[in-house]
Amino acid sequence: MYRAGRRDGGRGRRHHGLRTSGPHGSLCRVASPCDHWFWGNLMRREYVRVVEGQYLVGGTRVSLDSLVYLFREGMSAESMVDSYPALTLEQVHGALAFYLGNQKELDAYLAEGQCTAESQHEQSRQTNAELIAKLQRARHASQIPG
Repeated sequence: MYRAGRRDGGRGRRHHGLRTSGPHGSLCRVASPCDHWFWGNLMRREYVRVVEGQYLVGGTRVSLDSLVYLFREGMSAESMVDSYPALTLEQVHGALAFYLGNQKELDAYLAEGQCTAESQHEQSRQTNAELIAKLQRARHASQIPG
């Protein structure tokens, strides 16, 4: 950890963006003009990316949707990592922070996706009605009585 030199004579003055206090110069970080570049680059991580209109977590194929639904059900971030071993705890927290920071837009995206899925499901049932009926008859015929 960087510590500023005790050039203030022990009086608790600021030195290069650091506030010193106490006889041993314990430090509390105070923002300096250089901090924006340093902390901005240090903290910048891409936790969510958009691929072909779908939000994915980090460099994985895990959808943000999956984590959001688990989050809404009350699942902990640690349990999400257990469910998706390709993710780290940091990625899960980063993805959830992204969701919470953009919740209104992402809730609309999720609602649209739900409507699309329901529409496709209904269309599939209509398109494949004959096949579905045939499979149901076969299942019923193969059941053992009693």
